[in-house]
Amino acid sequence: MKSLSRLLAIVRKETRQLRRDRLTFGMIVGLPIIQVLLFGYAINTDVRNLKTAVANQANTHLSRQFVAALEQTQVVDIIATVESAEQLEDLLRAGDISLGVVIPHDFDRRVADASRAAVHLLVDGSDPTILSVATQLRSMPIAFDVQSRTVREKMVVGGPLGPIEIRPYYNPERRTPVNIVPGLMGIILTMTMTLFTAVAIVRERERGNLELLINTPVTSAELMIGKVIPYILIGLLQVALIIGIGRLLFDVPIRGSIVDLYLAATAFIAANLALGLFISTAAKTQFQAMQVMIFYLLPSILLSGFMFPFDGMPKVAQYLGELLPNTHFIRLTRGIMLRDATLMELYPELLFLIGFALIAMTTAAMRFSKRLD
Repeated sequence: MKSLSRLLAIVRKETRQLRRDRLTFGMIVGLPIIQVLLFGYAINTDVRNLKTAVANQANTHLSRQFVAALEQTQVVDIIATVESAEQLEDLLRAGDISLGVVIPHDFDRRVADASRAAVHLLVDGSDPTILSVATQLRSMPIAFDVQSRTVREKMVVGGPLGPIEIRPYYNPERRTPVNIVPGLMGIILTMTMTLFTAVAIVRERERGNLELLINTPVTSAELMIGKVIPYILIGLLQVALIIGIGRLLFDVPIRGSIVDLYLAATAFIAANLALGLFISTAAKTQFQAMQVMIFYLLPSILLSGFMFPFDGMPKVAQYLGELLPNTHFIRLTRGIMLRDATLMELYPELLFLIGFALIAMTTAAMRFSKRLD
């Protein structure tokens, strides 16, 4: 009986402690809800609304009818119209579109000739999922009326030997590591950099080192920056390791400038370190800091375009994904490494990372107070 009484006392004590720890209670309730929502929205094998541009060089009634029928499939979302295939290639390289549709001048004659491709589909093959969707689009029946000189008949454009020719860019072999390694760089840096600094201030408080800082002239900003700089060097070392392993073992190309890649990585590392410091100023223990990290890491993996095409996610998930540094860094790494894009072409992504780092660092410095409590 005494043993049972002591056991019940411990159970009551732990229950009260959990009730007081709001963050742990939030994990118990919130984590399952967040995971179900994230996985439910992000995991979508039925990809729709891929950003697409069209170069309709024929500009006939039949070609316009084909474009309208193509858009009605809901697989593509036509966001731009250009004049040439070269302009489509520029949009692909900059990451503005995932698919480009080229309709040649003699489209009407090609439709009547089953041996010739009437449409050329330029695909960002750096993501194998998009290439698979484009292949499915090729076999999708698209019906429209064909007006000939003597008879009006209804033709179905599509099928296994349809008029759409697929031209995969950047990863024609469909090798998964080519797509995974540049994205994995962002995931690894997010896990390590944010975690390192998420426990930085908390660790100082728990070990009693914060008492020493109270009696020094070090300002909050100086403390934040001083803690970030060593980890930036560590992050750049991790980037070198990932690039080296990806190149040697998986033959992942680096088609763009290595300097641009390291500049993008530096901005991303700074953004994650600043976010980690902000978490560190909000958490009271290292365990709480790690709990917050779990909340942040899951969306960074699922809503950033790392595992699934970003355009295929619902709009709400896309809005949330746009707030994550990893989303913008993955666009930078895949653009520079696989599509030979420059930072000038991808500058909005770089500006977001720099702005995010400055805001998070400033907020962390303002929240930090050199007090024991």
